[in-house]
Amino acid sequence: MREFLILFFLLAGVFFFTVSTIGLLRLPDVYCRLHANTKTDTLGIGLIFLSLIIYEGLSPVSVKLGIIGIFTWITNATSSHLVARASYYTDVKYFRGKRKDYDHS
Repeated sequence: MREFLILFFLLAGVFFFTVSTIGLLRLPDVYCRLHANTKTDTLGIGLIFLSLIIYEGLSPVSVKLGIIGIFTWITNATSSHLVARASYYTDVKYFRGKRKDYDHS
């Protein structure tokens, strides 16, 4: 059962990292890319660290992994917020898309 949980969390983390990479390559503007990468990278690294903690068991290494996971969780959101704020203040434009705006007058 322990090996199954380790494999499950590890594969789930790799899945979210893959989704993050696809989002980075496919999404149109910096704001959408930041949103996709922040959410999925945080979840992906959390799941991988959880699988490593289960693998290690209760040890000083697992405590260190937990501390690194919490640090990553905080800094990932903070850095994404700073990049989005800098993009906003330097007038990086939103993606308008191919949607037509119709005049309803």
